[in-house]
Amino acid sequence: MSAPESNYAAWIAKADNDFLNIENNLKAGRVPWDTVCFHAQQGAEKLLKAFLVFHGRPLLRTHDLIALLAVCVAVDSGLGSLEEDCRRMSS
Repeated sequence: MSAPESNYAAWIAKADNDFLNIENNLKAGRVPWDTVCFHAQQGAEKLLKAFLVFHGRPLLRTHDLIALLAVCVAVDSGLGSLEEDCRRMSS
């Protein structure tokens, strides 16, 4: 695993950039909703990966929020409440 991939703070910083992109696009006169939705999914993915890295779990090479969440739930069952949100962002 490369250094950035094994650094949970780097994953959080990347997610923050996705959320900044959303913020900036929402201020636009014409909001590019496809881009906003894409960055929402990407930000969520990166935060789930940060969680896994923080807990020393192997990093899944997938964009599937449901698959990532399943591994996260194995670490903390309370995260199961995010399933509907992950499904919504995945559809």
